Amino acid sequence: MEADLPYRPTRMASTPLGVAEPRHQRIAQILLFVTPALFTANMLLARATADFIPPVALAELRWMGVVLVLLPFCGREVWRARAALRRDWARYAVLGLLGMGICGAGVYHGAASTTATNIGLIYAVSPVIIILMSRAMFGDRLSGRQGLGAALALIGVLVIVLRGDPAALLALRFNPGDLMILGAAVSWALYTVLLKRWPDPLGVQARLAVIALAGSILLLPLLGWELASRGAPHFDLRTIATVLTLVLVPGVGAYATYGYITEHLGPSRTGLLLYLSPVYTAVMAWLLLSEAFALHHWLGAALVLPGLFFATHKPKAT
Repeated sequence: MEADLPYRPTRMASTPLGVAEPRHQRIAQILLFVTPALFTANMLLARATADFIPPVALAELRWMGVVLVLLPFCGREVWRARAALRRDWARYAVLGLLGMGICGAGVYHGAASTTATNIGLIYAVSPVIIILMSRAMFGDRLSGRQGLGAALALIGVLVIVLRGDPAALLALRFNPGDLMILGAAVSWALYTVLLKRWPDPLGVQARLAVIALAGSILLLPLLGWELASRGAPHFDLRTIATVLTLVLVPGVGAYATYGYITEHLGPSRTGLLLYLSPVYTAVMAWLLLSEAFALHHWLGAALVLPGLFFATHKPKAT
């Protein structure tokens, strides 16, 4: 058995923005446009499976599946860092509660009782919450160029979720499901900020595995209550296919790339990728459900995409 010595990693998971390698930043900027599609798959599947998989069970299966998929690749790294994990267990518990608990089962509960328009509008506020939290907690600031980009992206999202009609804002009605989505959006913002600011000896995969395990453990009491009140989900081919997709696409894929982007671009700019979710949702609905891709979708995308470029791209020094 290996001696229980302090784990000394070859690199830290959180690299200061000023010294992050340009190559990693370029990769992160590319992933910024890929990751929202992975997250969108989560919401589409959550809405499609609400009638046959209870929300807490769905979240528990998703995150335990993520742990089982990742541990063969990073288990040794996690074991070497066990002393650091024991010391900082509370941080992993907080991240698991925020990112996997509230943003897992909470979103699945809320999505069953609110409208897509409300969900899009509420989540459009997440990047703003991230920016405000980063500034209030750690003094982060966006440049004027980045602020302009964030504003353009937010306007583009509003064009999409309001279908190009500002009067639709007055017709919005909020219900308990909306409050759950708002809580999830705030939780996600705090998860994003803390993910960057808390130093960690683990790489992206190992850190995700540990946080997912913490979130799965914290979900167990809610799972017990749900099983007692609603019963267990029926495991058939449809259920298994859904869980596997959730584990691999919005589980391992989305969270791993999100962690990579956060490490190399910072929480404020990473949070801006949520502006792309309504655009991707509209495209997926057009491709998979034959829904019309209307003018307001084109207008919104025309604002969101350049807005994200200005908000995340730093011009070369001259």
